Amino acid sequence: MSIPIPRPKRKNPVLRTPQMNLPPSARGRVALGLTAAAAEGRLELQVCDCCGAVQYPPREACLRCVSPDLRWQPQSGEGTLLATTTLGHSNDLYFRERLPWRLGMVRLDAGPSVMVHLHGEVGDAPARVRIGARLDRAGQAVLIGFPEKESETMNQDKMLREMGSDPRQRKVLVTDGKTPVGQAVVRALVKAGADIVWVGHAEPWKKLPGLAEIAAMPQVTLVPLDLSDERSVTELAGEIGGKVDIVVNTAELHRTFGIAARRGTDVAKAEMEINYFGLLRLAQAFGPALKGRAADGVNHATAWVNVLSVFALANFPAHGTFSASKAAALSLAQCLRAEMRPAGIRVLNAFPGPIDDEWNQNMPPPKLTPAALASAIVKGLQDGVEDIYPGDVAQEWLARWRDNPKVLERELAAGGL
Repeated sequence: MSIPIPRPKRKNPVLRTPQMNLPPSARGRVALGLTAAAAEGRLELQVCDCCGAVQYPPREACLRCVSPDLRWQPQSGEGTLLATTTLGHSNDLYFRERLPWRLGMVRLDAGPSVMVHLHGEVGDAPARVRIGARLDRAGQAVLIGFPEKESETMNQDKMLREMGSDPRQRKVLVTDGKTPVGQAVVRALVKAGADIVWVGHAEPWKKLPGLAEIAAMPQVTLVPLDLSDERSVTELAGEIGGKVDIVVNTAELHRTFGIAARRGTDVAKAEMEINYFGLLRLAQAFGPALKGRAADGVNHATAWVNVLSVFALANFPAHGTFSASKAAALSLAQCLRAEMRPAGIRVLNAFPGPIDDEWNQNMPPPKLTPAALASAIVKGLQDGVEDIYPGDVAQEWLARWRDNPKVLERELAAGGL
């Protein structure tokens, strides 16, 4: 049975804040294929093109026929738990702080036998289980044995909470509450059990639609935040930076057209000011505070979320300068991820397709609703992934981009989507 998450105790201001120890993170290039799939919430194993053997751990050649023709393919993860053990001692600092730690040996229906971390709801062997790949605090893939049937309390498991970034009982900053996306994210976080949600608004004198309804929620506190103003960001970080567990950056400036359809660079500068420089200011102000609280008890600082766009992968000329600003933000987010990883802070990038809002009103369906995007973000936090692509357009765009980026570029230039 999963143990309910305890509420954090009041901190002793005299004691030093504990420092983060990460699990072993060394991986070879071949093994990073497992991590790449886990970063998007999938379990993939190597499958030989010659003999069809499924193998684990990852290798350069097939264990059966020694062929180098191996491809990563999705797996169901279903298998049988053969044996369990509970680790009572470890020389590794990360595991020593979290003992006892339960492990199991599972024979997958696909063939290989694997050693896994066991979820608290998995019983004794023999038993049917489902294996999943999750990212640990070091950002590397590990295998976890789940019970065959899911329960409502699964995410409350102590080990699983270490792997994920569940917003339950955590304190969250949503940077922009004036947009439909920002408001939907706030509602989704409150529904998921967030303890406090600070919601930024850059123009408090304006009575914006939906903002009063958001502010009326007992978990929500409106705070002044303008990502184009470094002083505004710095002052808010000084007030709440040491309390925030999750940052969700929903702020963006979205305008249509590309290069020749408008004169000057004012609009492009405004997009970059929020979409790129706004993220930079936010990261400089709140990043160090999150890193300092990465080992701060059960409800430690855990994640950073960037709402980007699938247009960041390949420029959509009809929204050309917006696409460019999101591409710049993606590059910056990758830098942020690299800097936050040593502290065990997960950086989640969301790449939605066209959202059903005012700037995509002339775009034909399918379009993603703000509520669907918000639900995908919360699920991504709970699952501990790094990249999500919500919506049919984003999924199709991603597949085309992975298949051939140059073909996608030509299709977009010809007016396709």
